[in-house]
Parts: sequence; structure tokens; C-alpha cells
Amino acid sequence: MLQINYSLQPHQLAGPLQQFWQLSAGKILHIEKNYDPAQGAPVFTREGKYTTRGWTEWTQGFQYGSAILQFDATGDDTFLEIGRQKTIASMAPHVSHTGVHDHGFNNVSTYGNLLRLMKEERIPYNEWERHFYELALKVSGATQAARWTPIKNGGFIYSFNGPHSLFVDTMRSCRILMLSHRLGHLLQGENDVRTDLLQRAIQHMKATADFNIYYGEGRDSYDVAGRTAHECIFNVKDGNFRAPNAQQGFSGFTTWTRGLAWAMLGFAEELEFLATEPAAKEHLPWMEKAAKATCDFYIANTPSDGVPYWDTGAPHLAHFEGYLDQPSNPFNPFEPVDSSAAAIAAQGLIRLGRYLGEGKYFQAGLTVLHTLLQAPYISTDAEHQGLLLHAIYHQPNGWDYTPPGSKVPYGEACMWGDYHIRELALTVQRLIRNEPYYTFYNCVL
Repeated sequence: MLQINYSLQPHQLAGPLQQFWQLSAGKILHIEKNYDPAQGAPVFTREGKYTTRGWTEWTQGFQYGSAILQFDATGDDTFLEIGRQKTIASMAPHVSHTGVHDHGFNNVSTYGNLLRLMKEERIPYNEWERHFYELALKVSGATQAARWTPIKNGGFIYSFNGPHSLFVDTMRSCRILMLSHRLGHLLQGENDVRTDLLQRAIQHMKATADFNIYYGEGRDSYDVAGRTAHECIFNVKDGNFRAPNAQQGFSGFTTWTRGLAWAMLGFAEELEFLATEPAAKEHLPWMEKAAKATCDFYIANTPSDGVPYWDTGAPHLAHFEGYLDQPSNPFNPFEPVDSSAAAIAAQGLIRLGRYLGEGKYFQAGLTVLHTLLQAPYISTDAEHQGLLLHAIYHQPNGWDYTPPGSKVPYGEACMWGDYHIRELALTVQRLIRNEPYYTFYNCVL
């Protein structure tokens, strides 16, 4: 169980965060100098070098978004120019990509962050540049919203697996619908039928809360509150829910911890946004219930230092006695940890704690960040292109690099883990410095 450090204060992390951004700068520049973009977007490292895994190019926005966050944190214009120029040159296909559920990853991380910096007066105001970023966000939100499967009393944005598939990951993509809505946009279809993007996002989140999250009551009385299914399967002809499933987790009846983390962060940040929408206040109770259930489950089912193993039901954990009562061990012979899940989850914990005014969640998030800023998780090797070590991508598919002599993968990084620890670090740094609270919707305030 996560042992929450209630005495830890944000300002105590100022020194480690300064070192973190110095290390982060070197990683970004190393990739810019040595990675061949003709391979496709960098996804994860193999023996310390970023490589790709052709699937949906869902990590490209994290690559360029990382440079933008680096500028935000340090003021170094080198990184602003990398992020700005690469967004202009490479991100347009992601705006109109009809085949993925990842718009909230790729385009909020790039166009959204650049627009936010302009709104915060961190970069010079330029009317046409602002329109460029806003148009990208508008179109991206509508494109994402068009991937729609209707079900009884609502619907969901379906994953790249097809119209039957509801991924928990997509909670974070709802951000793009909300930005598009706040910018005055909507989805227009056949016969000019108009779809309200805010309502569509809420319907998707409600489906996620109802089907991907368990509560230990009602239809879930056999299960544990807060457990999270990576994927839910529906009959697309009648809209009925059929079964939980997992693509990257061990099974539909265990919890893939990165999927859990996506839910934690997604519900927490959408709560922050919907609290600013008077028409959405009626939805806050069920969202708070889902956010608290997932965060409580994470706290109860994560080792004492806050870094989880890749799935709470991973089969070989049965041989790892007392693993929840001690710090995580990425070098163990049983199952890999997933530091990327920890980076995502920690931000969700901090945001929920701040939203609810509950110290438990906020302090839990700080505790996880404190762990991630130290060895063995932060990469101090200048030749290793990754920043956050011991991340895992797809254990069932065997994609992750396993060092010789080891039974499990360890020692590698991934682009979403590196991006999200930067986002987490920036969130806490702004709290330390009494700067504007970092949210995805600062760009449309």
C-alpha cells in the first residue's frame, strides 16, 4: 500500500526539480540530434535509444510537447523553437486523423500548450498564430467526436480497435472536445446535423464511469471498488454492454495500472474543467465518485513508494511475497513495474486532492513524484535518451526490451512517460512558484 508522506511539502522538491529540468533538456536535445524521424514517431527506448513501434503514431505530440513544456519550465527559447517548428511541420496529419482515439494526447500537448503559452503571455501575442492554434484544436475536437458508437442512454468515442471498443485511455482525449467546444466549435454531419461537443464528451465520460470503472456495488458487487477495465466490449447493433477486456493488461478481470492511471488523471482534470461550466454541474457527483474510487484503488494496490507493477493481477506477483508492503523493485525476477503509470497517476492524485481539498490525495501525488525524481527512476546517464526509467509498453505482446539475464523488462523509457513526468513536474513547480495553476484549458480561459 502506498505510504503517504503527509509532511512532504512542494517546496521541498524545488532542488530535485531543478536537476530534473537539467536532465530533461539533455534528453530532448539528444533525441533531436540523433533520432531519425523517417522511422516514425519515437515510442520507447531499446538499450537506451528511442525506437518506434508502428501502430498509430500516438506519441508524436508527446515528443514535441515535451520541448514546449521544457521551455515553459525553464524559459529556454531553444525548446520553444523546437516545439513550435515541429508542431507546424509535423502535427497537421494528427488534427485530421480519423482512425484514432488519441487526439487529446497529440494535439493538446502541442497546439494546446502553444496557445496556452500565448494566453499566459509567456510568448508574444500574434493574432494569426493564435488563429492557427485555435483552428487546429477546433478541427481536432470535432474529428475525435465523430468516432462515435451510440449505446442506450448515451454513447462513446470508440478506440482504434473498432466501434465495439471503449478504451479507458480515451478519458484524456475528452479534453480536446472540451477545448473545441469552449472555442465555439461543434461537430456538423449529414444534413447539417449539429452535435454539441461538450455533451458528447460528457456522454463518453459517463459511459467510461459506468462500464470501465467498478464500484463494488450493484452489478459490481462481486468486485472491488476502483478496479478498472482497460477495454469494454459492446454489441454495436443494439448498444448492449457485453464484457470487460484488456489489450495491454493481463485480463479484463484484472487492472492494467496505466489504464487505471489514465482514468485517475482523466476524471480529475475533467472535474476541474466542468466545475467552470455551469451547465455541467449536475455531472460532478458521478465524476467525483469515479475519480475517488480509482485513486483509492491505486493507493491500496501500489507498493509503498507509489510505483505500481504493470497489472495488479499479473500472474507472477503471486510468487512475490509482500510486494505491496515494500518499495517497488524494477529489478525483481517476477513482473515489471510501470513508472509511466506512476507519473500519470501522480498528477491525477494531485489534481483530485486540490479539487476536493483533501490532503490524502494531494500528499499521495507528491509522494509518488518524490520517488520518481530519484534513483532508480530518473535517468542521469547522458547517453540514455529516456528520462523516466522502468516504463513498460505492452507486456502481453512482448514488445519491451528485456536485458540479458533478466526474466522481465526494465531500464527503459517511453515517450508518454517522459512527457507526463514533465507535465507533473511543471504542475508542481508552478505551485511552488505561485505561478498560474497548470491546466489543459488555460488556453481557452
